[in-house]
Amino acid sequence: MSNSFSGKCVLVSGSTAGIGLAVARGFSGEGARVAVNGRDKDRVAAAAGELAALPVSADVSTAGGAEDVAGAIRAAWGRLDILVCNVGSGRSVPPGSETPEEWNHMLSVNLLSAANLVTACLPMFPADGGSIVCVSSICGVETLGAPVAYSAAKAALNAYVSGMCRPLAARNIRINAVAPGNILVPQGAWDEKRRNDPSGVESMLKREVAMGRFGRPEEIADAVLFLASDKASFITGTVLVADGGQVRSHL
Repeated sequence: MSNSFSGKCVLVSGSTAGIGLAVARGFSGEGARVAVNGRDKDRVAAAAGELAALPVSADVSTAGGAEDVAGAIRAAWGRLDILVCNVGSGRSVPPGSETPEEWNHMLSVNLLSAANLVTACLPMFPADGGSIVCVSSICGVETLGAPVAYSAAKAALNAYVSGMCRPLAARNIRINAVAPGNILVPQGAWDEKRRNDPSGVESMLKREVAMGRFGRPEEIADAVLFLASDKASFITGTVLVADGGQVRSHL
C-alpha cells in the first residue's frame, strides 16, 4: 500500500504471535506507529523489540485492562487513528457441556475484549475519524463444528460490528471485521493437528476449502490493512470473509 499508513497511530491487541503479530508487522512496514498488546510482558516486549513498537501489557478482556491500554496510548501519543481488536480464543468445551463460567470466559475473550477496547479508545480518535477492525471467525458466520460457545461469541462480535457502524459513523469512524478461515500458525492448533493426523487434515482441506489449503497470517493481515485504509473509505459494518472458499452461506 506504499506507506499509506505513514505517521498513523495504530493499536493491535493480541499481537504477540499469529495473526495479530502479522497485522502489527504489516502496519509497521507501512510506516505506522504501532502499539503491540498481550497479557505476557515478555512476549509483548519481544514483539515490540522486533518492530520498534510501543509495548502495552494488559488483559483487555476486562474493562480495567482496556482502560490501562488506552491510558498508555494516550500518554505516549495522545491519539489513536486505527484500532485492531484481535484478542480471541477458540479453545472451549464440547457442545452441551458449557458451564456459566465457560460462557462468561468465551464472551469475555471473543466479544468483550473488542467492546472494552472500543469504549476505552474512542475518546482518542481525532475529529476527522479513523478505523476499527475486529478479527472474528467464519465460525461466527456458519455452523462448522467448532465449539458452540466460541461460535456464539464470534457471531455476537459480528453483530456488534454491524450494530456499531451507525453510531461510529457519526464520528467519522468506520468499523469492520475480518472473518478468517483455517489459518496455519506455527505452534497453533492446526499445526498440531497436521502433525498428529496429516492425511486427515489434508482430506479436510480438499473436501471443505475451495482453494484446498490453509491461509497464512499475512493474508489476513492484508485484509485487515485494506479495511483500515482509505481504499475502504466507503465500507463500514461489514464482515469480510477470508477463508479460501470454505463458507457456503452469505452474511
